[in-house]
Amino acid sequence: MKTTVKCPSCQKLVTWGPESPFRPFCCERCKLIDLGEWAAESHRIPDTSPREDEDIRQPSEETD
Repeated sequence: MKTTVKCPSCQKLVTWGPESPFRPFCCERCKLIDLGEWAAESHRIPDTSPREDEDIRQPSEETD
């Protein structure tokens, strides 16, 4: 039995194998739509690590 996944752009079922060169996308168009959304920053991976500037005290903030 072949594995199928949903295209992230249009939700069409795609066979996961060499016969689907744009997997997990169904076609080049859906692949380019997704790439454009990443480039426009519509998609983001959340950063949960602490920011470096929050851990560093500025000289004016130090107390004697």
